[in-house]
Amino acid sequence: MLTLRKSDDRGHADHGWLDTYHTFSFANYHDPAHMGFRHLRVINEDRVLPAEGFGKHGHRDMEILTWVLAGELEHKDSMGNGDIIRPGELQYMSAGKGVLHSEFNASKTDTVHLLQIWILPDEANATPRYGQKSFVGALSKGDLVLVASKDGRDGSIAIRQDVGLLAARTNAERTYDYALGVKRNAWIQVARGELRVNDVQLEAGDGVAAEREVQLTIQAAKDTEFLLFDLA
Repeated sequence: MLTLRKSDDRGHADHGWLDTYHTFSFANYHDPAHMGFRHLRVINEDRVLPAEGFGKHGHRDMEILTWVLAGELEHKDSMGNGDIIRPGELQYMSAGKGVLHSEFNASKTDTVHLLQIWILPDEANATPRYGQKSFVGALSKGDLVLVASKDGRDGSIAIRQDVGLLAARTNAERTYDYALGVKRNAWIQVARGELRVNDVQLEAGDGVAAEREVQLTIQAAKDTEFLLFDLA
């Protein structure tokens, strides 16, 4: 079964410096029908104006992943990490028993466009940890690339939950066949471009939940980027 979540149906807030869309309930947007999917709790699509950003604030017991689509995002945290996140790089922060961090647009001229993802962890009060890795080379081939997983397999970043996160970018039409394991589910989020997943058409900002499906046939249009979450 495929359930479509249209871009225009998401929660939306325009704070001036931040234009944000919420796939699931977040902050002042609350929809009991869209509180998350399996262990996936948040997908926010953010556009942050130059030299603006999220000041120092705290999190705990959440796996936080950041995927930049355009521009550069500057990260600082109470663990002593300070990095610039660019397109094709995945940033990971496991908040664990508590961490403070800030995220700012690193440019004074260009808007940064990103997806921020929260995943519920499989343990509470863990020691916070951080990771960042570039997948630019692998993505340039147009393949579906594993960027995060529970066990860190195939060069992915290890996270504290049984979730596989895969990413793909293609500058030409391409078809991806993805087999779901027994009792596995999937969420596909279109970052840009267009997809057809089995018999469901998706555009930029759309997401689709796949439950009790054995095989996903993903047909990507030219200049498309998407994320696929493989979930228990």
